[in-house]
Amino acid sequence: MTINDVTRYLEQIAHPSLQEGYDNAGLITGEGGLPCTGILCTLDATEEVIREAMARNCNLVVAHHPIVFGGLKKLNGKNYVEKAVITAIRNDIAIYAIHTNLDHVAHGVNGQIAAKLGLVSTRVLHPKEQTLKKLYSFVPLEQTDQVRNAVFAAGAGQIGQYSDCSFNVAGTGTYTPGEGTNPFAGQPGTPHTEPEIKIEMVFPAWLEKQVVDALKTAHPYEEVAYDVVTLNNTHPGIGAGLIGEFPEAMEEKAFLDHIQTVFAVPVVRHTTLRGLPVKKLAICGGAGSFLISKALASGADAFITADLKYHEFFDANGRLLLCDVGHYESEHYTTDLLAEVLRQKFPTFAVLKTEVKTNPVHYHQ
Repeated sequence: MTINDVTRYLEQIAHPSLQEGYDNAGLITGEGGLPCTGILCTLDATEEVIREAMARNCNLVVAHHPIVFGGLKKLNGKNYVEKAVITAIRNDIAIYAIHTNLDHVAHGVNGQIAAKLGLVSTRVLHPKEQTLKKLYSFVPLEQTDQVRNAVFAAGAGQIGQYSDCSFNVAGTGTYTPGEGTNPFAGQPGTPHTEPEIKIEMVFPAWLEKQVVDALKTAHPYEEVAYDVVTLNNTHPGIGAGLIGEFPEAMEEKAFLDHIQTVFAVPVVRHTTLRGLPVKKLAICGGAGSFLISKALASGADAFITADLKYHEFFDANGRLLLCDVGHYESEHYTTDLLAEVLRQKFPTFAVLKTEVKTNPVHYHQ
């Protein structure tokens, strides 16, 4: 198994196109074509984690946070980023980051947090725009099933929990084959009419190439007529943050005790208690202040996130309980998530979790 085999699978879990523009998800160091000796999952790819990977015979580190965000002008080991990159390159350790793209899938970072908290009926808090497209094509009547099934297999036709979704309309296609053509039906130079089915199906935007390739491969025509359009509809499983509910409402102090236990934090920073039960909860692993307005609009009783600034606590405006549990603490279950999905795919391969606590923040109690 190569490093590329692993990273291609991770990109099926959370496609790189879903990352934010400032992000740097993907293969940061290493050669994808090399055999993979083992995988070490971590939140941060620090130098200590790289050395741990070496000691545990893993030449691929899968991290949530990219060790390199911006360009590196020098590599002389003057800071923790350069030290980690130098160590990785010297020892043929590949570093792969799966960051905001994993934040933006419902089964990703926030889905893991929701599961740990015991939330039910979860949905994306802020759906990401332009993540769906629709394919239209025109297929001879008798070949419709083979074409439709091929496009389904490529990832089209999924709407929520429903698969193989399409709309089909019967009609008549017309064409005149040109000189030198080899038409599926009809003769060169002679106008032809063909009973056809117009098929329509939606698909995630990042699957466009494989969906169109599948259409062209399965379609009997030399020249395949098709349209791909971007939809304003949002993908129900793609976007920032999640919102869900507890099976039973919790008193505020019990709620704070609960999240303190779940996230294993010595302290929770929060706004003034409102004296109201917490039933509906919004969550965002990592820095989520940009979602405060979305949490308010959703009618959430509380919002858990990290990296809140002093003035951002005022934004709650007494309308919800705003809680900051710390960046590392809000995302440390991501290591478990990465190991879990990789072990499911590669059950006989060495997929390990780091034993290094990379949190740079410490608390004095």
